[in-house]
Amino acid sequence: MKEKRMNCETARNLCILSALADMGHFPTRESKREAWFLSPFRKETKASFKVSKVLNRWYDHGEGVGGNLIDLMTRITGSSVSEVLELLDEGSYSMSPAPIKATAKTKKGIIVGEVMDICHPALVQYLEHRCIPMAIARSYVKEVHFKMGNRDFFAIGLENRKGGWELRNSFQKLCSSPKAIAYFKEDRKYLAVVEGMFDFLSLKAIGPAWLVDSDIVVLNSLAFANNLKGFIDGYTHCKLLLDNDGAGDSMTKSLLEQHSKFKDGRELFCGFKDLNEKLRYDHLMKIEKGVGLNHIL
Repeated sequence: MKEKRMNCETARNLCILSALADMGHFPTRESKREAWFLSPFRKETKASFKVSKVLNRWYDHGEGVGGNLIDLMTRITGSSVSEVLELLDEGSYSMSPAPIKATAKTKKGIIVGEVMDICHPALVQYLEHRCIPMAIARSYVKEVHFKMGNRDFFAIGLENRKGGWELRNSFQKLCSSPKAIAYFKEDRKYLAVVEGMFDFLSLKAIGPAWLVDSDIVVLNSLAFANNLKGFIDGYTHCKLLLDNDGAGDSMTKSLLEQHSKFKDGRELFCGFKDLNEKLRYDHLMKIEKGVGLNHIL
């Protein structure tokens, strides 16, 4: 049993980089003094969220706000300060603000409860907004209920190969420990690699002809991309479908230089940031063409 409960003074000194990694957020670039992330508060393609390794403080340039770990956790989880302190007290965050390499740690911050087929209207609506057919969603992801601190949440969950869950809803982007790659293996000839859950679901929805001959790896973080060499034995080639942004470009270039089996497959969504953006655009074009045809008739 712990002798002391978490207090604000102690919590402010916990490592922000470690906490972000535990929640599934990893830097797109970093130096000895700072790390830059895609903002955990919104969807963006250029990193605007900075963490000072020297000060152990964060600053979101997109909104002009910043602070310590308590400020960050209250915003991400929507919890009160006391609830955040309880959540942090259950975890195993680093006590040092010194620079660390962002890796996921096993902790009790997210307690996964009931796992079921997707049925909650809010999650169904969210999938519709992302243009993911329910038949595809129910084949690969689940409705996951989980607890953070004293609060209950639910999200769309993709289980990784170590039993952890990537968790997404309209307001949160989280993961339960352990964080790892998800691997959909059916002993096909090719391997396709995507960054995240909605890239995977979007690829299934787009359904290029070559996909029927492909197994799929979902990285769940670019931090795991350098582990791919352990997967490519036995495949004719490995098609990379990483995001069309700075981080995706850099990692794709690095992997192409590492092995001849790696191929850049991003022509599938050329002109779009990721597979889901391409899917939503195609869906919108179909709607507009349908409206136009109805108007003529």
